[in-house]
Amino acid sequence: MSEKKRRHRRACGRYRRSFAGGAENYKGTAVGITAAGEKKVRDIKNLTRENLEEVCRSRGVPVFHAQQLFEWIYRKRVNDFSLMPNVPVKFREYLKTVFYFSQMDVLKKEVSTDGTVKFLMGLPGGLAVESVLIPEKKRRTLCVSTQAGCKFGCKFCVSGLDGFKRNLTPGEITGQLLAVEKDTGEKVTNIVFMGVGEPLDNFENLMVSIAIFMDNRGFEIGKRKIVISTCGFVPGIDLLAARGAGLRISVSLHSADDKKRSEIMPVNKKYDTGKLMKALKKFYEKEKFAVTFEYVLISGFNSSEKDAAALSMYVKGVPHKLNIIPYNSSDYFQWKAPTGEEIGAFVEILKTRGVFYTIRRPRGRDISAACGQLKAKITS
Repeated sequence: MSEKKRRHRRACGRYRRSFAGGAENYKGTAVGITAAGEKKVRDIKNLTRENLEEVCRSRGVPVFHAQQLFEWIYRKRVNDFSLMPNVPVKFREYLKTVFYFSQMDVLKKEVSTDGTVKFLMGLPGGLAVESVLIPEKKRRTLCVSTQAGCKFGCKFCVSGLDGFKRNLTPGEITGQLLAVEKDTGEKVTNIVFMGVGEPLDNFENLMVSIAIFMDNRGFEIGKRKIVISTCGFVPGIDLLAARGAGLRISVSLHSADDKKRSEIMPVNKKYDTGKLMKALKKFYEKEKFAVTFEYVLISGFNSSEKDAAALSMYVKGVPHKLNIIPYNSSDYFQWKAPTGEEIGAFVEILKTRGVFYTIRRPRGRDISAACGQLKAKITS
């Protein structure tokens, strides 16, 4: 075998291995797969720039063309290889045979009185996901989904009512931003992975999408403007710490009492508050970023003086920020939103115990776009 062929095989091998456990090993998406399950072409938006550089090497093409491809796709928003004149013709012809361009379509759009915008976007196979754009002065924060449905079934969140369907690919995650910017004409400045699904349960696809969001030839969103939310999925937190990606996390806590937390968050039955805190301490030791705790305050359930005292003691286990979120009422659950008096009494206890907090103002409540209200259901 010639040295040239050996180099080609090594390059292709590295390219395939870069997706181990990631988007191209996921068999749930229908796009680009024949009825028999055989892959015909791949979504080019599932690839990082480094992956595209490997493709260039495998074809004997200078790697700077990967940068050009990234700029065409994510800056100029071109979804046609024939419209990329600075990429070699023969290479473009090859790319046409192995890659396609996925595209998220906005099926429905709702605008809140506070300016928040909710988007329903279609997926192959009749599924859908929701994204929420939250404008705030010069900042434009996009709340993106990482899964179609959710398997964790929190008892106050409508996202898991229809069960888990599948993971989203990197192209479907980043495609939400592309669709929103196309619709609004505004540039997204911040990303929060707080939409439908548990981001850390779709870890590899999450990390690929973040690499694309951060790439200086792509969206160029800094890591300090990206937050990953988790229900407390300890294996994912451990994996994120081990990866050392320098990313911030937000933890849905909602009770520091294991019995109560297990009642509303089934994940706590396997990864209780003790295991969660152990993982968060390891994460902080590695990343040195304060952990953000989210606490949905539910009237008569987790709003007592005892609950506030337990929360105060728990969060002090790690450098932190604490957001208190008044429950957003839903027709699907019996829970009630706390009164102003309940909120005041609860946070007063936090204050007396030296815990700093923020009461998060609900955004998009009137269009069911607030915390716990995303369902991503296609209706007529």
